Parts: sequence; C-alpha cells; structure tokens
Amino acid sequence: MNFPEQALSKQARALYELVQSLPIVSPHGHCDPRWWAEDTPFPDPAELLIIPDHYVFRMLYSQGVKLKDLGVGVAEEERDARKVFQTFTDHWHCFLGTPSREWLEYTLYKTLGVETELTPASSGVVFDQISEKLSESAFKPRALFKSFNIEALATTDAAVDTLEHHATINKSDWSGRIVPTFRPDSVLNPERSDFMEGLEKLRQATGKELGTFSEYLDAIRERRQFFKSMGATATDHDVPYLSTIYLSQEKVEALYKRALSNKLNRGDARYFYGHMLILMAEMSVEDGLVMQLHVGSGRNSNKPLFESHGPDMGADMPRAMNWVKGLQGLLNRVGNDPRLSVILFTLDESTYTRELGPMAGHWPCLRIGPPWWFHDSTNGIRRYLDSVVETAGYFNLAGFNDDTRAFLSIPARHDTWRRGVSMHLSDQVASGRLRQGDAEMLAPLLCRDMALEAYRLNDGNA
Repeated sequence: MNFPEQALSKQARALYELVQSLPIVSPHGHCDPRWWAEDTPFPDPAELLIIPDHYVFRMLYSQGVKLKDLGVGVAEEERDARKVFQTFTDHWHCFLGTPSREWLEYTLYKTLGVETELTPASSGVVFDQISEKLSESAFKPRALFKSFNIEALATTDAAVDTLEHHATINKSDWSGRIVPTFRPDSVLNPERSDFMEGLEKLRQATGKELGTFSEYLDAIRERRQFFKSMGATATDHDVPYLSTIYLSQEKVEALYKRALSNKLNRGDARYFYGHMLILMAEMSVEDGLVMQLHVGSGRNSNKPLFESHGPDMGADMPRAMNWVKGLQGLLNRVGNDPRLSVILFTLDESTYTRELGPMAGHWPCLRIGPPWWFHDSTNGIRRYLDSVVETAGYFNLAGFNDDTRAFLSIPARHDTWRRGVSMHLSDQVASGRLRQGDAEMLAPLLCRDMALEAYRLNDGNA
C-alpha cells in the first residue's frame, strides 16, 4: 500500500524523519482503562474497528445504512460480527477523501499487518486475518501499548468514577503509564439530563449530603484530590455554550438550592454552570490540574435517533461560539494567575484567527489545543497551524492529542499530525519565515515535548 509520507517533499521528509519514531504522548482521549487492567484480547474486528467509532458509523448512516446493520445498539449475542464487517466493506469507498480512510488504512496495513487489500470481495479474508492477529499475544492491549511506543496516555473519566481499573493498573507490575482525567460535566451543568443522577452519585462517592453549596464544593474538591492521587494531571469540560460569569454568594446559593429540586430554567442553569466553570478554574489554581475546555459541540442534533439509540450516535454538530465574551468572566477573575493553565479546543475554525490566536497570544494561562473532531485531518492541521501561529506563536500551543476511543488508531493519528507539522514547517523554511535549525528544533517540540509540558505530565512522574 502507498502511504502519504511518500508524497512529502524532500524538505518535509527530512523533518518527518526527525519525529516519525518519537514516543507517543496521548494526553487526552477516551480509551477504556479496563483494556490494560485486564489485558485480555481485543474482540472481533467489527467490535474493535466499527461499532465504537462514530467517525465510521456516522458516514455510513449518512449513506442510508441502518445502525443495527452495523451492530450499533445491538446486543453482542444478537450481532453477526462478520456480517457487520461486510456491510462496512461494502461501503468502503464512501470514506475516500476522509481522514477516517487514512487512519483505517494505516491501522489495517501497518498496525495490524493485514496482507490483503480491503475490498467488498475480500471482506471475509480480511476479517479472518484481523481476527487471527487479535488472538496473538503481541496484539493484546499491554503489548500494543509498548509496541506503539506510548510514553503516557490519559483516559477521560466521570467525576464520580471509582477508577477501579486505574487502581488495578497501578497495583500491577506493568510499567505502562496510564492516568485518569477528571471530567465533572454531569455534576456541574444543570442542563444535562444526567445532572440529578450525577449529584446522587457524587453524594454516594463522598458521603457528603450536598444539602448546601459549601458541601457541594467540598465534595468536588475531594473528588479532584482523589483523581490527583491516582495520577491525574488535568480536568476536561464539555462546554456546549460558553458563558462565564462570577455570581454573588447569595445568588449562587439560591440557584444551587433550586438546582437540587431540578427547578432551574435554562437561563439560570447557564448562569450556574458559567459560575461553576470559574470555580473550576480557581480550583485548578489551587491543585494544579490543567483545565481543558472543549467548546461548541451541539449534542444529539438528530432527535429521533437520540430517542431511539441515546447519545454519541454521530449527530453532534459544530456550533459557533464567542470566545472573547464567553471567557471574559473566567479570565478577568483568574486569567493572570501564573498557576493556571487552560487549553482551549474549538469546533469553529473561524475563531482561530479572529479570537483564539490573539487570546493565547496575550493571556498567560491560555494554550490552544490541536484541531479537534471534524478538523483533525491533514488539511485541518495545516489550516490550524497557518491560522494560529502568526498571532499566538508556537509556544502557546499544546502540542497534539488524538482524542480517540479507537486505541488502534492512535499511531495513525499521531502520524498524521507529524506529517502535517513537517509539511507546515517545511513551508515556513521555504518561504523564509523559519531557519532550518528552527524547524528542526520545533518539530519534536510540537510532536511530543509540548504535550508533556502543557499537560504537566513531566512534573515529577515522567
């Protein structure tokens, strides 16, 4: 198979060779820690590559394929994995031109070593080749972690998670570094359907009654400290609407009391959540956890699909946000504190030049996260770097993270970033904006070192 690095210019190839084999730092993603706690073989090819990957099944859904025919929402005992894989390969051509095609080809032919080109006619043969690989000890989770040359990997875990799988990993004699990330959305945002359930789980996890706002904050602090004790270096926040405002103690206590009774209207719920984001930033000042803000995903836009299948069915869509106005409350409260570090992720590329670049180029607490979700592609990476560097510079960026649930795609995604960085830097040299030595210095920083530093993964534990 031909892979994109063969199309690199001589200059870009030289830079790519500097970073191609660097250790992988994966500081934000959604892999399941159970994989490494139990270290059992991965399941069949359909369950591994298709069913959990919304990048894959959303494309096929757009072509009229029923989700049940892809095994999505179907009980394992009722699913025909071989038939699911055949349905996928029958539509393999639909992925032409997409990063999913690039990642999947890398995964099939490089990571898994499949010898037969995937076509509708070869689906069964490829299915068997993948299944055979997954039965080998070299393709178990811990072995792959080592062969992928992963230096550190962070999962994303609910604030009320027991982190039992992380505990199992930490107690084992395995040396792989996997850390949790504190994600408190379900206990912060009253607009979420699981908010009341999240509060009950928070009460159970901490033993605090949560009858007062003070008890509620103490419970959240306790959970943050627990995550830190398990190795966490960051928090993560899914922010559907960005508006931060610092409320008076009297106002927020009144809103919290109403929230306990599930009686907040939309406007008041957003006031409460905006205040809580500021308090999360203040807590990050106190405990040192890096704060990630993933902003602007309009969740579950296909309401009938949400009602039949639940969330995370590929119907989340980008939404425009006003970053300057939305973050004003938080930044004016704590944005000048050198102890705070906030990494910003956007789904609205127009904000790179207009807002995020200038903001990160001023506020000492801000870094710009890499292209996310719809934009983590070769072209998206180049657009991102071309948009933000002139106003933010390179050293206000956060390096790269793959933000994936698909563990086997991690090498492919990092390779895409490394090629994108190499092409960008070679363009900078060719245009006279960078010296060759500067490009050679920046390449490994962008591909490894900045992620370690931005996520504080090198603070005493690397």
